[in-house]
Amino acid sequence: MRRLILGMSRIGSRPGRLWCEGWGASYCGERGRILRMILDCHVHVSAMTLPRGKMSGKLSHSLPFEFMRWRFGIAAGDQPDLVERKIANTLKTTIRKTPELDAVVVLAFDAVYRRDGELDWQNTHLFVSNDYVMELAKGDPRILFACSVHPYRKDAVAELERCVAAGAVMVKWLPITQNFDPSDARCFPLYEAMAHHGIVLLSHTGTENTLPKLRPETADPLLLIEALKRGVRVIGAHCGSRLMPWETDYLPNWAMMARAYEHFYGDTAALNLPGRWYAYETILGFKELRAKLVHGSDWPIISLPLLKQFGWEKSRELMREKNWLRRDVLIKRQLDFDDGYWTRAATVLKISTATRA
Repeated sequence: MRRLILGMSRIGSRPGRLWCEGWGASYCGERGRILRMILDCHVHVSAMTLPRGKMSGKLSHSLPFEFMRWRFGIAAGDQPDLVERKIANTLKTTIRKTPELDAVVVLAFDAVYRRDGELDWQNTHLFVSNDYVMELAKGDPRILFACSVHPYRKDAVAELERCVAAGAVMVKWLPITQNFDPSDARCFPLYEAMAHHGIVLLSHTGTENTLPKLRPETADPLLLIEALKRGVRVIGAHCGSRLMPWETDYLPNWAMMARAYEHFYGDTAALNLPGRWYAYETILGFKELRAKLVHGSDWPIISLPLLKQFGWEKSRELMREKNWLRRDVLIKRQLDFDDGYWTRAATVLKISTATRA
C-alpha cells in the first residue's frame, strides 16, 4: 500500500489534505481513503510500421510532423521503426518528468472505414493500433490505454469489447479525419456497447488543422447528441474551438450542450495554442461551464503561454520549461481553474489510485 503523507497537493493546494506518495498529486481522504488522480486525458503517440500503425507520406512530410521530428531530435534519415521507438521513448521520458500528473491517457487512432464496413487504406493517413497502445500501457504504470474503434467497421462492437477486456478506459474518435458522421445510425450499436460497458467517448469537436480533413462538417458537437441519448458519457475535445479566425467556431454549440446534457464535458487540449486562447474567456467565464472541463494537453502539440494575460516576464519563465506536457500544466495553473478541474478526468473515467493499485 502506498504511504500517505500529511501535506498539500501540488495543484490546487489545500492545507491539511493527504496525498499519496508515488502518485505526486493524487488526493486522498482524511483517513487515507483513495480519491481521484490527476490525469491528462489527451496524449498522442505515433506509429509507422505495421502491425503497430501507419503514417502516410503526406502526413509524415507535413509541417507539423517535421516540426515534431526537429523537436524530438529525429533525423530525416531515421528508419520508420527507429522513429517509432524514439517517439515512444520521448513520451515515456516526458511523462516521467511531469510529476504534477499521476498518469496520462494515450490514444489509439483507428484506420478509415467505408460505409460498407470495408477498410479504406488509401484514405488512412494516421493509424495507431489498439494493440500498440495496449503494449505501451502494459510497460508503464503511468500510461492508461484509450482505444479507437471506427463505428463503420464490421467488428466494431467485438473490437470494443476486446479493448475493454484489455483495460481500455476511453474511446477516441476524430470523425473529420476518420471519415464518419457521429449522428449516423451505423454508430448506434457501438454507442449502446459503450453505454453498457460504461466507457467514455472522447470525440474531437471544432476544427482540425494537423490531420487531413475528409469530413470537415463533422466538427459540430451537436452530432454527438445521439451518443448522449443512448447513455454514453462524452468528452468533446477542444470544447468545439477553432484555430484560425476565419474558421467556423463551434464553441457556442459546445457550451449549449455542456449546459443541456449532464454527461457532456470538454477537454482543454490544444487550448494553449494562440488561435485557441480565445476559448478561455467562455469556458472559464461561466460556473456551469467550468464544472464541465477536464484536463488534456494534446501532446505533442506545443503549449504556449498567454502573453497578453501573463506578461513578458511570466511568459519567459514558462517558456523555459522545455517539457511541453509539463508546460501545459504550468500554464493552466496560472489560469482560473479550480481543484475540481484537475481531478475531473479521473472522476469522469471512474479512475482512482485504488483502481491502479
